[in-house]
Amino acid sequence: MTTHTTAFSLDQEMLLRIEEKFQDKMALAESRKQELFGVFEEALTAEETWALKYLYAYMPVNDLADYDGALFLSHVRRTLAIRKQVPWGERVPDHLFLHFVLPYRVNTENIEDSRGILYNELAERTAGLSMADAILETNYWCHEKATYVGSDLRTISPLTMIRTARGRCGEESTLAVAALRSIGIPARQVYTPRWAHCDDNHAWVEAWADGQWYYIGACEPEARLNQGWFTPPARRAMLINTRIYADYPGPEDITLADEWFTEINLLENYAPTQTIRVTVKDEAGVPVEGAEVRFELYNMAELYPIATLPTDERGEASFKTGFGDLVIRAVKDGRWGETKISVRDSERFELTLDCSVQPEGTADFDMVPPPEREGEAADAVTEEKQQRHNARIEEGTRTRTAFEESFLGGDEAARLAKEAGLPAERVEAVLGKARGNGREIAAFLEERSGEFGEWPLRLLESLNDKDLADTFRPALDDHLTGALTRRGDWDEELFVRYILCPRVLFEMIVPYRKFFQEAFTPEETAAYQADPAQLARRLEQGFGLWQDLPNLLGKGNPVGTYRLGKGDPVSLGILFVAASRSLGIPARLHPSEQKPQYWQDGGWKDAPFTLYASAEETGSAGWGMLRLLRDEAAGSDAPAASYSENFTFARLENGVYKTLVYPFGQTDVYDVPFEVEPGAYRLTTGIRLKDGTVRVRLSYFTVSEGDTTEVPLTFREAAEEVPVLGTLDGGGEVTRFDGTAAALGSLIGSKGAITAWIEPEREPTKHLLRELGELAESFDKLALPIVLIIGDREWTASFDPAAYPNLPAQTAFVRDSSYASLPDLISSSAANEAGYPHLFVLDGQNQIRYTASGYKIGTGKEALQILSAVTKQG
Repeated sequence: MTTHTTAFSLDQEMLLRIEEKFQDKMALAESRKQELFGVFEEALTAEETWALKYLYAYMPVNDLADYDGALFLSHVRRTLAIRKQVPWGERVPDHLFLHFVLPYRVNTENIEDSRGILYNELAERTAGLSMADAILETNYWCHEKATYVGSDLRTISPLTMIRTARGRCGEESTLAVAALRSIGIPARQVYTPRWAHCDDNHAWVEAWADGQWYYIGACEPEARLNQGWFTPPARRAMLINTRIYADYPGPEDITLADEWFTEINLLENYAPTQTIRVTVKDEAGVPVEGAEVRFELYNMAELYPIATLPTDERGEASFKTGFGDLVIRAVKDGRWGETKISVRDSERFELTLDCSVQPEGTADFDMVPPPEREGEAADAVTEEKQQRHNARIEEGTRTRTAFEESFLGGDEAARLAKEAGLPAERVEAVLGKARGNGREIAAFLEERSGEFGEWPLRLLESLNDKDLADTFRPALDDHLTGALTRRGDWDEELFVRYILCPRVLFEMIVPYRKFFQEAFTPEETAAYQADPAQLARRLEQGFGLWQDLPNLLGKGNPVGTYRLGKGDPVSLGILFVAASRSLGIPARLHPSEQKPQYWQDGGWKDAPFTLYASAEETGSAGWGMLRLLRDEAAGSDAPAASYSENFTFARLENGVYKTLVYPFGQTDVYDVPFEVEPGAYRLTTGIRLKDGTVRVRLSYFTVSEGDTTEVPLTFREAAEEVPVLGTLDGGGEVTRFDGTAAALGSLIGSKGAITAWIEPEREPTKHLLRELGELAESFDKLALPIVLIIGDREWTASFDPAAYPNLPAQTAFVRDSSYASLPDLISSSAANEAGYPHLFVLDGQNQIRYTASGYKIGTGKEALQILSAVTKQG
C-alpha cells in the first residue's frame, strides 16, 4: 500500500528520493551550510519544509554557490500563499504545481525575489478571468513590458527585462513563464535548440489551463491560444523540448532522465514525428552500453547536437524527431562511429565504434530539413475579436513606449557630461545602453568622476550592453576602486581590457575585487603576482568538479564558486580570471578555447589547471596557427566568408568535435592566422538553399605545435535557378506616411526592387529589418528601391520608421489598406497563419524572381544576392 503525505500528495518513494537528494546537496554545500540551510531552523509548516527540500534536492550547484536560503524560503512562502489566493489554486494538481509553478528558475537568469512583485502586477487584472483568459491577459501584460531585440547569450532576469523593456526570445519567455507562475498557473519555457530549415533557434511558452497545455509566443500576444508566427516553422522542427529540474515522470515523452533534471520531448504537439533507434556496437559486434549518442543537425555552420543520449545495456538509444536529416555520432572512450541519415528512410540505424583517428580530405553531403506543411484548418478569429486584439496591441505598445521615453536621453547626458567634464557622446552612449537603469549609471558617474576623472566612464565602456542594465553602484564601486590601484603597472589597453573590466564570460557581475583582495595574505598576494601559476594551483586545491545542468556551465559567479569550492570547469576558469584581475594580474579566458590564461613576460600563458585538462594537454602549453586561404578557383562565385554563418572549425576532443568560439559573422578571416591548440580539426562549410537544404562540406586537417597550417576555405557549388514566379501588380494604391497616396509601381521603379509586406511588432519582421540594416552598404551600391508595406491589420499607430535609422538609403515605408497589391503567390492559409513578412524580389519588368514568407534567418542576404543577379542579367 502506498502512503502519502499531506504535503503535495507525495508518496513514500518520492519522499525518500527527495530526502536522499536533499542530504546529498547538504553534503555538497557543507561550506555554506548555515547560509543555505539555516532557514530550516525557523518555524516551518510541512508544506514549507517539503517545498524547500524539493527545491534544494534538484538545485544546480551554481545556485547553491550564489544564493542564500532566505531567498528560497521567501520564494516558497510567497508561492504557497499565492496558491491559496488565486481562484484556480485548488484546481492545479500537486505534481503540476511542484514542477511548473513552484520552481524559482526558468532559464539561466539571475535569481531575484520577484514572485511577489509579479503577482502584485497581475493578480487584480486576472482575478475574474478563466485560466485560459488569464494566460492571454498575462501575455498582454508581458507585451506592455518588453519587446524583442537580438542580444548576447547571457539571460537577463524578469525584473531586468522589465527595466530594459526588451530582450531576446529566451528572455521574453523567461519573463512570461515567471509571470504566469506568479499567479499560480503552471508554465514552462519550451524551445527548439536549433532550427533545421534556417540558422537560429527559438523559445516560447506553454501554459496549463484546466487540464490542457497551450502555447503562446512570449510578449507577442495573439487573440487566442495555440497561435503564433512560429507555428509554421515549428512544423519543420527536429526537436522541441523543455528541461525540468526534477525526476519528472511524464506523461510527456522523456528524452533524457538525468539524475538532476529531466528533458521532455514536446515535438509531436507541433510536427509529425518518428522515433528512431540507434544501436551502437564495438568492432567485435558486441553492443556497447554507456556510449554517448549525439543527434546533430546543421545550424550556424556547425553540426550541433540537439540531443545527446546514453545507450542502454542493449547498446540502444532512441530519439523522437522530425522527418529531416541528421548526423548521428556515437562516442565512448575516445572511439567513435558516425553516419548521416534521413529520418524518413528508416526507424533503425546501427553504428560501430571503429574510429580513433579522424578521416582525411573532404566529405560532401546535403542536409535536408523536414518539408513545409500546411496547418490544420482553424476558425478565423471574428472581426470584433480581432479589432479588440489590435487595440490591446496598440495600447500595450503605447504603454511600453511611454516607459521607454522616461529613460535618460541626450539632454540629461549632455548636462551630466558637462558637470563631470566627460565627452557627451560617450556618456550618452552608456546611458542609452543602460535604458531603465540609466539613473543608476548616471549617479555612479556623478559620484565618482570628480575623484577619478574619466575612469568611471571607461569602466562602464568595458562592459557588455546588458551589464549596464543590471549592474548597480556597489558592484561598480568595487570594481572601480579595486582596480585603479594597479593602473600604473601595465600598458593602458592591457589594464582596461584585462584588469579593469569585470566581465569574464556570461556570468552575473557581482562585487568581487575587495573579496579576493582580502581573501589572501599580503605574502600570498605578492607570490601570486610574481607567479600567477601559483594562484591557479591554490584555487585548484580541494576544488571539486561538479556538473549538473548543461546550460548553466560557466554561469557561476566567482565569489560563490570560491566559497562553495565546487563548480564546473568553466566557472573555475572564471574564478581564476576574476581573482587574478582583483590582484592586478591581467587575465582572460582564451578567445576561442575559453581556457584561463594570465599575462606574463609579454605574452599569454595557460593557467596550469589539471582538473579539466588531460595529461597530454597539461604537458604542452604550445599553440599552433591556422591560416585560411581563399578559394581562388571559385573566384567571385565563392560566398563571402562569415564565421558561424557559413563556416566554423572544430577540434577533436575525446571523439567529439568542439567548435571554436569566434565573433559571430567575423569576416576578416584571411588576414591574420588563428591561434589554436595543436590537434585534429574539422572545417565545416555550408551554403543554405532557399528550401532550407544545406550543401555541406567537411574538410579535415591537423595543426601542429609551433607550425602554421594553411587550409583552403572552400564551399560546394550551390547555384540555383532564378525563375520567373509571377508579376507584381504595380497599380495598387498605397499611402505614404505623410498621408499622400501613390501607386505602388511608382515607388518600385523599373530597374528592380524589393517589396515586403511586414508586421513591425513581430520577431520575424524585426529579424528582416535587422538583416537589411546589416546589409545597407551593399544595398546602397545597388541603389534600388526597398518598399516596406504595412497592412491595416498589422498597423500600429506607434510604429516609427525613425527607430530603424540604419536601413538602406532607398528604403520607404508605406501603408496598404486593401492588400490589393499582395501577389496571389501568397495564398490564404487554412490554419489562418499570416506568415509575415512576405518579401519579393522584382526584376526590371516587375517580374517576381524570389519570394520568402515567414520566419527565415538569412532572407535579407538571399534577397540581396538575387537582386544583384537579376539586375546584372537585366
